[in-house]
Amino acid sequence: MTSSSEFHTYPAPARLSDAERDRALRVLREGVALGRLSHDTFVLRMELAFAARTLDELAALTADLQTENRWSRMLFGAVEAVSGFTVRLRRAWQAERLPKLLLPRPDNRYPLRIGRDPASGLRLSHETVSRVHAELTRQGGMWVLRDLGSTNGTSVNGRRVIGAAVVQVGDQVSFGRMAFRLAAD
Repeated sequence: MTSSSEFHTYPAPARLSDAERDRALRVLREGVALGRLSHDTFVLRMELAFAARTLDELAALTADLQTENRWSRMLFGAVEAVSGFTVRLRRAWQAERLPKLLLPRPDNRYPLRIGRDPASGLRLSHETVSRVHAELTRQGGMWVLRDLGSTNGTSVNGRRVIGAAVVQVGDQVSFGRMAFRLAAD
């Protein structure tokens, strides 16, 4: 027979509470939402969080995803808001200073070709504009700007056009480095 002093008994670890698991899952969700975790890594860590038996195991799953405190979030939120405002302010300032590009009459059935080619409806003699750069057409009551494989790109309101984009009066359009503001009259 053996005595009880020969066996080392350790206290069983306390069972994790649902609140502790929820806290870890919330940190993981925030991590994937902020782009700090891929979807696959999120799913794997979520499964490990459900299987975890100790707080240390949960802490290891979220150690690289330290959440910011409330003051940090407020500060970064304020900086993002100010930054967004300055971008909008700069665009508004530039919009009024840009030359106008008059849209063709709505009853015109032919597309307006834009480029350096002398046969273009709108000829732009600038080195960043391709020979056959873009095309503006009326489709279903909307204006559609299509990039025709230009070298330096076409953009609408600062975003590069991949294929085609719907445009309207007041939009800023760029062909290479030449920028305009769309106008009706």
